[in-house]
Amino acid sequence: MTWRIYQHPSDAEASGNSNDNESVPEETTESVAAPADPMAQLQADLKAAKDEVAEWQDRFLRKAAEFENFRKRTDREKADSMMLAKSSVLIEFLPVADACERALDSFAETRETSPTLNQYKEGVELLYKQLLDTLKRVGVVPIESEGKPFDPHLHEALSREESSEVKEDTVAKELRRGYLFKDRLLRPAQVIVAVHSRKDQTS
Repeated sequence: MTWRIYQHPSDAEASGNSNDNESVPEETTESVAAPADPMAQLQADLKAAKDEVAEWQDRFLRKAAEFENFRKRTDREKADSMMLAKSSVLIEFLPVADACERALDSFAETRETSPTLNQYKEGVELLYKQLLDTLKRVGVVPIESEGKPFDPHLHEALSREESSEVKEDTVAKELRRGYLFKDRLLRPAQVIVAVHSRKDQTS
C-alpha cells in the first residue's frame, strides 16, 4: 500500500506553500497465482505411489530369488555331505565281499570234497548273499564289467591283454569288482582291457 499526499486548495491559498500535509491511503492491486489443478496433483501422487510399489516389489522378488538359490545350494551341500558320510561307511564293507568272492573262487578250483568243506562253502555263500542283499537294500549294487566296453568313469585298467576273442578296448577280465551307490561310483572295478595283437591289426 502506498500513500499519496493531497492538499486542499483553500489551505494552499491561505498559507501559501504550507507544510501541513494530509495522508490518504491508495490501494494497489497485487498479482495472485492461480490455484494448481487438484486432479493433476492427484495423478502425480498416484504415479509416484505406483513407482514406489513397483520398486519394492522388484526388491522383494530379487530377495526371494536369492533366498531360493541359497536354500537349493544348502540342500545340495547337505545331500552331498550325507552321501559322502554314507559312502565312507559302506566302502568299509567291500573288502568283506572281496574276501567272500576269493573264498568261493578257491572252492570252485579245488577238487577236494568233504562234508566239512561243503559246510564251510555253504557258510561263505550264505554270508556273501546276505552281505550283497544288505548292500542292495541301502542302494549299493555291483558293476557288471566283463565283456563290457572299457569306461574310465567305472573301470580302473591295471593292464592290457592281447585278445582276438573280444573287441578292442573291452574288459577282458575283472580282477576286483566295482560298486555303485545310488548311481554314484563307490569304488571302480579293477580290470584287464583287451587289445588286438599286431598281427590282427595288419591282417
